[in-house]
Amino acid sequence: MKVIVNGKEVTLEQPTSISNYLKSKGVEPQTVVVEHNYSVPDREKWEEIILNDGDNLEIVKFMGGG
Repeated sequence: MKVIVNGKEVTLEQPTSISNYLKSKGVEPQTVVVEHNYSVPDREKWEEIILNDGDNLEIVKFMGGG
């Protein structure tokens, strides 16, 4: 199954939730905003949303600085 993550094609072995995908990449959910298929789902829904073939996922990480 192939999804687009931050503009790059990624192959997933099986369907997975947004939360599980982030965990598998070592991403702390509190530090990112996710856009799934051009909408921004509530963080509480990330466990319920399953990535499907052809989905588009944008992950934006917050960075501190000054």
